Order: sequence, then C-alpha cells, then structure tokens
Amino acid sequence: MTLATLGYAFLGGILPAFIWLYFLLQEDARHMEPKALLALAFIAGMAAVPIAVPLEQWASAALTRDSAGNLAVLAAWALIEETLKYGMAAAFILWRPIVDEAPEYVIYMITVALGFAAAENMLFLVEPISGGSLASTVFTGDVRFMGAMLLHVFASALIGFALAFSHDGGPAARVTAAAGGLILAITLHTAFNALIITEGTSTTFAAVTLVWVAAVVFFATFEVLKFFQYRNLPE
Repeated sequence: MTLATLGYAFLGGILPAFIWLYFLLQEDARHMEPKALLALAFIAGMAAVPIAVPLEQWASAALTRDSAGNLAVLAAWALIEETLKYGMAAAFILWRPIVDEAPEYVIYMITVALGFAAAENMLFLVEPISGGSLASTVFTGDVRFMGAMLLHVFASALIGFALAFSHDGGPAARVTAAAGGLILAITLHTAFNALIITEGTSTTFAAVTLVWVAAVVFFATFEVLKFFQYRNLPE
C-alpha cells in the first residue's frame, strides 16, 4: 500500500463528506455553529471508526460463522455504529453550554455522522484503489456518496431530533427521547444494511428509496424544528 493509495482514499472519503456537510449546514445557515466545534464533531466521528471496526469483527464472529448477511450481525453492526456516533457526540459536543438551541443537536449529530462516514469510506476505497480498478473505485464512491453516507446522516439525525424536541423537558424525558431516537436509528440502519447486502435490483431500489424517503422526512422535520425554535426571532 503506497502513500498515493492512502492519499486517494483519504480524498475519496473526506471530500464527499465535506460536500454533504456544506450542503446540510445551509439548512441552518442563519445560525451557523462555531467552525472549531464543527471540526471537533467531525473528527470525533472519524475517531469512532477505529473503535467500531474491531467491535464489528467481534460481533460477526460471535453471532455467526456462516454469513455476514445474518440479520443479527447486521443489527449488531448498526447498534455499534449508532451507539458510538451518539457516544462521541455526547462525550465531546452535546454537554457544552454553547449547545443551547434545539436545532444544534441535529447539526452536531449529522456532523459526527459525516465524520464517521468519511473515515469508513476511506477504508472501503483502499482496496479498489490499490488494485488499480478505477471503474470500481468510482462506482463504490458514487454508491456510498448517495447511499451509505446519507444513511449515516439520517440515522444520526433521528437521535438529534429526539434530543431537540425534548430540549425543554426534564432529565427523564431527555433520556427516554435519546433512547427512542437511538432505537429508531439502529432500526433504520439495520433495514438499509439488509437491503444493500441482499443481492438483486429490487432490493437495491428499495434501499435507495428508503434513503430518499428518509431525506424527505429529515428536511420536513428540520423545517418544523426551526419554526418552533426561531418563530419569535426577528427576520
């Protein structure tokens, strides 16, 4: 493995994440978060991948020795990834006093998710790049840009929305909401993984449809959240 391979994998993983981050941050551009804190959230998400990989390998070995498509394994992978993303956000970002508006929980959760997706994409791209398969690399990058990366975003956004809409509640309400958001994120993630791992045009179409339905729900919900947060502020 050469430095050039690592460099191309790095760019192939991080540039799409930056594109999506820039686009998604425009949803709350009037109340932009501090760049340093956004950078920290992104890096925290990336740092979760080296922790997730061995845990997922252990889960795969413990739950099945026959097929990576086993539903229990897919659910375990989703559990590990969604819990780690939320854990990183909670440990490095969400406790800070500066995070004091409901939409910020969503913004930081999706930033952590994009950091995680960027690092994960780097790992996926190393093999096709090192094998000299440009077509395979482009195809893999396109699929992950449109599918897996957005899946990470929308799954983590569910946790962010749960925290946002319980922002003014008591500790018990917030814990319950966070747990509910995490369960929904794991369910969405597991469903997507099951669809893309199952071979066939129909399941691929279903996976893409699932992501874009999640996109519609995300943008509609974020608009509702912004309305309730900023409705009394001057234009």
